Amino acid sequence: MPTMYTRCLKKPNHSFLLFGPRGTGKTTWLRQVLPNALWFDLLRTQTLLSLSRQPESFRQGIEALPEGSWVVADEIQRLPTLLNEVHALISEYGTRYSFALSGSSARKLKRFDVNLLAGRAINRQFYPLTARELNYDVDVDRILRFGLLPQIQSESDYAVDALEAYVSNYIREEIQQEALVRNLESFARFLEVAALMNGQIVNVAGVARDAAVARPTVQGYFSTLTDTLIGFWLPAWRKRVKVKEVASPKFYLFDTGAARALAGRLREPMESGERGFLMETWVLHELRAAMAYQNLGGQLHYWRTPSGSEVDFIWTRGRHSVGIEVKSTATWRTEYGSAIKDLIANGTLTSGFGIYTGSVKLKDGPLSIWPIQHFLKMLNAGEVLE
Repeated sequence: MPTMYTRCLKKPNHSFLLFGPRGTGKTTWLRQVLPNALWFDLLRTQTLLSLSRQPESFRQGIEALPEGSWVVADEIQRLPTLLNEVHALISEYGTRYSFALSGSSARKLKRFDVNLLAGRAINRQFYPLTARELNYDVDVDRILRFGLLPQIQSESDYAVDALEAYVSNYIREEIQQEALVRNLESFARFLEVAALMNGQIVNVAGVARDAAVARPTVQGYFSTLTDTLIGFWLPAWRKRVKVKEVASPKFYLFDTGAARALAGRLREPMESGERGFLMETWVLHELRAAMAYQNLGGQLHYWRTPSGSEVDFIWTRGRHSVGIEVKSTATWRTEYGSAIKDLIANGTLTSGFGIYTGSVKLKDGPLSIWPIQHFLKMLNAGEVLE
């Protein structure tokens, strides 16, 4: 039996849209927090066809419910016109019914320009497991190699097989369908090159050349990855410092295991060259989840100059600006934090942290250097992004 995890996301008290990549546990969480809801599972072909042929049955089933009932439409992007009916029901009945609408892709919703409820429902994001949800019982190497999808964490003896199946069954098929890809071979080449670029500044022309795909096609493929929540662009930070700054964004995949699977690296030992990018991918995931689950707001960026000064992550909100440097080494060197210390000294950053795989907490001037496990505890305790 799969392991059941207690997730950090709190159920809103009124209608909400829940977006997250496939396989992150949205459906399981919804069944846990809304056990008595009227359920429309749009992944089931029978349900999808029935509602497509008789859309009025959606309203009829809901209007038969008592006041205060919840309604779940799982994978709403499979039938986006239902959002118009939800909008109409909320307009007509107010808060008589509450709706939980989940999706693993915003691409079809954008393409059909459907009604996103005009503010009548709030947005929530769902992510792979976090360290907090694992009670901080984390094996760093295993997370870097296989990631944090719930099924993968549960399948300790079959992590490679399960991840390969996930990539094949969920990512490739779903994204190929979403992108309306005609040449599946070219898209497969793009996926591998994009995965190898995980955590790096992307040269679209270079990716197009390496994947043997036209540049406009590659740009469309990247949009598909972000729309289906598989990929994430981390923009460069500009803060009027007196040096030239790099302006191009970095591209990250949503999970370390998915990144290695798409790159064809799952059955290979983890190399030192990929370890650093995987560590950044994990920390970025934890930062994004903390921002969403703690409702912190703010923006994430990275900062780099052509001369090589760099800060992996900078979180900003109002007057707050926190720099974070991530190293996949067990020893911290003082030069690792030089860029953050300089930015704190000139008043550009308000605080800074270094993360490494060692076991000792350190202090380097204004910079707090923490082992990854301690950093994650402090992050979820509200002691980092403040």
